[in-house]
Amino acid sequence: MSRSERLLALLQALRRRRRAVSGQTLAREMGVSIRTLYRDIASLQSQGASIEGSPGVGYIMKPGFMLPPLMFRPEEMEALALGLRWVADRGDGALSSGAREAMAKIVAVMPTELRREFEDSALLVGGSRKLKATAVEPDLLRAAIRAERKLRITYADAQGAASQRVVWPFALVYFEQARVLSAWCELRGDFRNFSSDRIVDAELLEVRYPKQRQALLNDWKRLVQAHGRNILPETDIMPT
Repeated sequence: MSRSERLLALLQALRRRRRAVSGQTLAREMGVSIRTLYRDIASLQSQGASIEGSPGVGYIMKPGFMLPPLMFRPEEMEALALGLRWVADRGDGALSSGAREAMAKIVAVMPTELRREFEDSALLVGGSRKLKATAVEPDLLRAAIRAERKLRITYADAQGAASQRVVWPFALVYFEQARVLSAWCELRGDFRNFSSDRIVDAELLEVRYPKQRQALLNDWKRLVQAHGRNILPETDIMPT
């Protein structure tokens, strides 16, 4: 492993951790001596990496640090290109725009040769049927998920009968032909999945829901695994 590759690997190791990690642990992970690890930390700090800590205390990287010029293996590069192209082509307006902007930022910090390979990637996104029109913008659903705030929705079932719900949204599941909002439903006192094209109206409430989003998501995943089935569009774990 070259020094530049080692420094990038060290950055990635720090980014994966939410708490301070000792120099000894990092040195073992990188396969270098503790003195080399300290020199690498100092080198990254001198280049602008927001790494806090000191020998004997441990190190942590502050969130929001931008990586230096990026290097990817061919499979990583193709995965990025294909994934961003898929979202740019299939996502709603905000996500599609976000994918294109992210692609531009990634390309801007790539070495010239790698940039050409990324832009010329032969993995393309094929055509598909359009998603059903939705009355509620996906931006609102994603905003509620990020803010961990309750939503008041009007939801129509398969027969068109509408009901009022207050839900705690924690995930938006993207299928080829549908989007499904996963949430805790106060009306049912249980998890429910709502096909986005049946959400007739939605209001973002000021109140946050009482559990953390990640805790809800973990509970939901365990329930799905216990039932031994995937969440399908227009299908609930149990009837709505």
